Amino acid sequence: MKRQLYSQLIEWKNSKRRKPLLLQGARQVGKTWLINHFGQNEYKNFIYLNFEQNPNLKTLFTGRLIPSQIIENIGLYLGEKILHNDTLICFDEIQVVPEAITSLKYFYEQSPEYHIVAAGSLLGVQLGRHNSFPVGKVNFMTLYPISFPEFLEAIGEELLVNRIEQHNPFNTIPELLHEKLTNLFKRYLFMGGMPEVVQIYLDSNDILEARAVQNEILEAYKRDFSKYSDASQSIKTAEVWQSIPFQLARENKKFKYSEVRKKARASTFEQTIEWLRSAGLIHIVNNLRAPKLPLSGYADLSKFKLYLMDSGLLGAMLNLSSDRIVNPTALFTEYNGAFIENYVCTELTKSQATELFYWTSRGEAEVDFVFSYKDKIYPLEVKSGTSLNTKSIRSYADKYTPDWVLRVSSRNFSIRNDFINIPLYSSFAISNYLEHLLKK
Repeated sequence: MKRQLYSQLIEWKNSKRRKPLLLQGARQVGKTWLINHFGQNEYKNFIYLNFEQNPNLKTLFTGRLIPSQIIENIGLYLGEKILHNDTLICFDEIQVVPEAITSLKYFYEQSPEYHIVAAGSLLGVQLGRHNSFPVGKVNFMTLYPISFPEFLEAIGEELLVNRIEQHNPFNTIPELLHEKLTNLFKRYLFMGGMPEVVQIYLDSNDILEARAVQNEILEAYKRDFSKYSDASQSIKTAEVWQSIPFQLARENKKFKYSEVRKKARASTFEQTIEWLRSAGLIHIVNNLRAPKLPLSGYADLSKFKLYLMDSGLLGAMLNLSSDRIVNPTALFTEYNGAFIENYVCTELTKSQATELFYWTSRGEAEVDFVFSYKDKIYPLEVKSGTSLNTKSIRSYADKYTPDWVLRVSSRNFSIRNDFINIPLYSSFAISNYLEHLLKK
């Protein structure tokens, strides 16, 4: 299954400024598969070490962390001489051995000729508590669940991906293609982007079997809550995690601690939310006091919304039935459009590589997402139904006069004055469309 991050890995391999690479991402998003695929295809030799599967590997990183000695010991363990020429070394589940994380600093400083990739399902959690993290000595990449364009490529619709990416937003897309893309998008929205779920669907074409795998993944996450934190913290993590789908299902999707536990306060769950974010399981979208650059400087951190990193898992947690796929609008409007807003958040996070915010005005108006692109600020409204009501986004536009006002909905492309509508299935290509708008 082709992953878009693969091309970035090749760039990393060929870079003159290459450092040891830390590949982050939630559990079961395909990090191990991608590294193995990359190592076996792009290198003559590939060495894979999994610190969780083999705890004894920890002994290779005791004492002084001298790269040449570590490499020699790995070679003795494997029974082969390790050369740096055309060799990729992978340290998987590196968060289990903090000393291995520290060693990356010395690989960069003393042995930069070695190509090192490190990965871990809860790597972000470990880095947050690691005192001797090699700041400035590593490169970072993040792998997310399979995106909609990756799904299209997996089912043999690569031409559709190219069509969307190259489309001029000033023109509508042929209605026949719009309908086809909408139907494929609804199928993806139900399944989400967990690689095992997508692969099961490709192999069996069975939506119900895909749902069974989603439930298995959710159970694995619950086990992680207790495996990697103490009993008290694991209970809090489970409480917050279970509350997110139902918080998103409300019309007002702002996160409320009282929905997790009666009379709960921020101090009770702040650490829990950060754990989930560091584990790659959620996205945090903070409220924006004013749309000024830098946006992060005007964020109200006490008000925020939480989104799951995968729409399919959100549907599984809400037990969304598969018949919603064939209904023309049900999947878009179900649970106050929770799936649509969650999907747009994940796609913007993957494709825009920028922080997302939302804006409100005295409880009378709300813009779902606000983000910056090339030093310009864009408001984006998500419409789950076919309503053309633009009161909230217009309230924002009247107050701040942005160059363009964006809306994603089930409708085709359209532009009217400063207002542009983008089909939901094209959310991943918004930066492409902004380039067209900037040239106008």
